[in-house]
Amino acid sequence: MVRKLGLLTSLYLAQGLPYGFFTQALPAMLRQQGLSLEKIGLASLLALPWGLKFLWAPAVDRLGSERIGRRRSWILPLQGLAIVVLILLSGVDPSAGLTPILVGVYALNLVAATQDIATDGLAVSILSHDERGLGNGIQVAGYRLGMIIGGGVLLIVFERLGWTNVFLLMAAVIFLTTLPIAAYREPRAAPAGPKPSLGRAVIVDFLGRPGMLRWLGVIAALKAGEHLATAMLRPFFIDRGLDLEAIGWLTGTAGFIAGLAGAMAGGALVRPLGRYRALMIFGVLEALAVAAYALATLGPLNLELLYGLCIAEHFVGGMVTVSLFTLMMDACRKGMAGTEYTIQASVYVLAAGAVSGLSGFVAASIGYTWHFIVSGVACLLMLIPLILHVAAEQAGASKVMAWTEEPEGAGEGEVAALT
Repeated sequence: MVRKLGLLTSLYLAQGLPYGFFTQALPAMLRQQGLSLEKIGLASLLALPWGLKFLWAPAVDRLGSERIGRRRSWILPLQGLAIVVLILLSGVDPSAGLTPILVGVYALNLVAATQDIATDGLAVSILSHDERGLGNGIQVAGYRLGMIIGGGVLLIVFERLGWTNVFLLMAAVIFLTTLPIAAYREPRAAPAGPKPSLGRAVIVDFLGRPGMLRWLGVIAALKAGEHLATAMLRPFFIDRGLDLEAIGWLTGTAGFIAGLAGAMAGGALVRPLGRYRALMIFGVLEALAVAAYALATLGPLNLELLYGLCIAEHFVGGMVTVSLFTLMMDACRKGMAGTEYTIQASVYVLAAGAVSGLSGFVAASIGYTWHFIVSGVACLLMLIPLILHVAAEQAGASKVMAWTEEPEGAGEGEVAALT
């Protein structure tokens, strides 16, 4: 178990590192250069490969070397490509324009999104039902650790190290995260369940399962309010007078350490609370934490308040993410794990990207105070699809989770977790 969790930590850290730079450091840098909130919000569309990866997920699920390892034969070259892109970006002169940087960030997202398909498939295949709560805690924690480095530490040292050294440092860290998967020997196992297909039939089959469209609506809605708020956090901090180093300490370090702790706490609580009950409780706490950011918009700058709000929001955000990802993993059938998890993750990312793209327009039109309040209310309203989904599961009208179809009753009692 320890070896599996260590392996997954390294792989998800490798994904979180460049994504942390893109989502945390880059918005603050763009705002510092005077870009409008609307343009900063639209820059989130560079994450589009994360939302569209379901299109090539069946190929990743089906193809691969059994000798090297079906998942491992994808992960190793993709990690190498990420290192190459980072080295190329280290030679870019940022003062010459943003276009090469944005192209490089898009390429990194494409590589990392494809690596994520194989990594998710590996995680689903090696974690048992009872290990998934803790496993997803490790997954989110590893990802957030990468974001601490990419969006916090690198932002803190950016002015000291300079552009070139920051990107070379990211390349070196990803190289180190490649060593565990290089040493890992992926077990050969005949896939259970339906055989992966390169055609659209696998996607159609997945979407045709009773209640699946309703469940995808839950995934799309659940974190929408959070993304509406947090997409504007870094520009808000710049407008409040914080420099890049201060933002790095606040969100990229303190915030993400809190998120890491929340992920581990959420992973530990998922099983005793029940998957659905945990998700509902954590979702309500997240709504309160998001709305509380409005307090930071009032009166003079209060760093202690900002730290408290940021730590609280990241902590409960980590708990929500772990609970949601555990259920997404439960919805995957063996042999189709990479594709089926990727479809769900793509819905999550597309919804997050759409909301983040709109966030700049909302904040610019109603101001930061009401922006955070509206975001908190949205978090509460977005729990309604979850309630409807659970009601359908209780009525037997939904067969989304793979354990609802298992005769041995794995996961028995989860559907009733809210009652």
